[in-house]
Amino acid sequence: MATRILFVCLGNICRSPSAENIMNHLIQQRQLSDQVSCDSAGTASYHVGSPPDRRMAEAAKAKGITLTGRARQFTPADFERFDWILAMDRQNYRDILSLDQSGDYAHKVHLMCDYCRAHPDQDVPDPYYGGPEGFTYVIDLLMDACEGFLDHMLEQPVAPPSR
Repeated sequence: MATRILFVCLGNICRSPSAENIMNHLIQQRQLSDQVSCDSAGTASYHVGSPPDRRMAEAAKAKGITLTGRARQFTPADFERFDWILAMDRQNYRDILSLDQSGDYAHKVHLMCDYCRAHPDQDVPDPYYGGPEGFTYVIDLLMDACEGFLDHMLEQPVAPPSR
C-alpha cells in the first residue's frame, strides 16, 4: 500500500499545490510512483475548484515543474485518508489540528519547513499578495523541504505515533 501525503495551505492555489507537484516530480525522478501518492488541500474554501495560481505556475515552470490540480478544502476525513499531513505554516497547522477533536491524528500533522535543509524558514510564506520573486522563493523553499521530507519519509514511511 502506498504512503499517502497531503500538503495543506490556506487556499490550495499557491503553496500546497506547488508542494504536491514538486513532490510528484521528485517521486517520478526516484521511480517511487508505486510507493507514494500525493494530494493537496486548503483550510479555507475560497478557491475550491480553481487551478493553481498563474504566477505560481510560471515560477514552477521556470524550474521544470508543471502545476496541475484543482483546489479543494481540507476535511476531517483527510485524517483517515492520509499518512502524513504537511502544513505550510503554523496557522494552517493550528487550523488542521482544530478539526481533530479527539486528538487521534496529531501525530500525522507536521510543518513543511521542519524538513528544510538549506532554508531557515519556519513557515512557507504565502506569496499571493507579493511580486514574482516571492513565488520563485516559495518554489525554491518547497524544493528544499520536499527533498528533505522525501528522504525522511523513506527512512520512516509511516508517521510516528502521537507522543
